[in-house]
Amino acid sequence: MAPDDRRASLIAATVPLLHECGLDVSTRQIARAAGVAEGTIFGVFPDKGSLVVAALMHALDPRPTVDAIAAIDPGAGLRDRLARAATLINERFSANAHLMAGARRLLFASDAHPDAAARMAEGRERLHSALAALIEPDAALLRRPPGTVARLLLLFCGANSFGPFGDPARFDGDEMVSLLLDGLLVTHRTDRRGDDRC
Repeated sequence: MAPDDRRASLIAATVPLLHECGLDVSTRQIARAAGVAEGTIFGVFPDKGSLVVAALMHALDPRPTVDAIAAIDPGAGLRDRLARAATLINERFSANAHLMAGARRLLFASDAHPDAAARMAEGRERLHSALAALIEPDAALLRRPPGTVARLLLLFCGANSFGPFGDPARFDGDEMVSLLLDGLLVTHRTDRRGDDRC
């Protein structure tokens, strides 16, 4: 097997183990899952940490979510587009919550992996930009710029998945968008300045 193929195979075998065992996964577990001898790992990666970081970067790559946001029907109303995007982001954050926490601990607690930390930051920016682009066609309906609205929705989604209060009740995409666009005050639908596009 070519080194690039072996590298990809080891990363693919490591990702499910990170979900199951966290950062404490052993090279023996990885080798068994990949169907290779443990020494094979060190022919491709200099150490276990490098493999774990590569697997984290693969698992946390925002491309599938960014692509799914870009595929949302631009003809749908703002409220519907945002609810679909919030659902996608919630799914991503919830599925990877413990991996994101582990990545932050591993990548930002020291300067040991600056390239990976930069990739994480770039991935967050790609997600933010995709969301801002989804909002942009209806910028005139909003009191804040699309980038700010996108950041607020990401904050809502982040708190929904990583919030410190341990509340088992999670908001779905529709409810989060309602909170973002309508706030918490009870109003009649006609009070929303006659906005039928939202």
